[in-house]
Amino acid sequence: MSFELTGKLIVKEDTVNISDRFKKREFVIDVPNDRNPEWNDTIKFQTTQDRTELIEPFNLGDDILVAFNIKGNKWERDGKVNYFTNLEAWRIEKVGAGGGNTPGAAPLPNQPEALPPEEGEDDFPF
Repeated sequence: MSFELTGKLIVKEDTVNISDRFKKREFVIDVPNDRNPEWNDTIKFQTTQDRTELIEPFNLGDDILVAFNIKGNKWERDGKVNYFTNLEAWRIEKVGAGGGNTPGAAPLPNQPEALPPEEGEDDFPF
């Protein structure tokens, strides 16, 4: 199942190589809160593997639309069970003044609605 959110890009982290087989990049958007306009929501997304460059063409302050999947995993270590959830971005488009897509905004060819887990991705607690 995929979702979309529109907001202002406020944080764009560098790509982090977790291992020789897995890399990720995080970014944050500021989303207006419909219930209380004084308190916006700050939503963190991640991209992984070949999608880490999707955020590159965008600048802080840009209004963007993010298409994403919700991914959850269970992770056990030393008898303790943890659960975590990631918002996995798979398409990013610029919105607002000037309109139109920017480089990197086009969806990936044959993009499925729900993305399968990347190889080795479930080995890490993040």
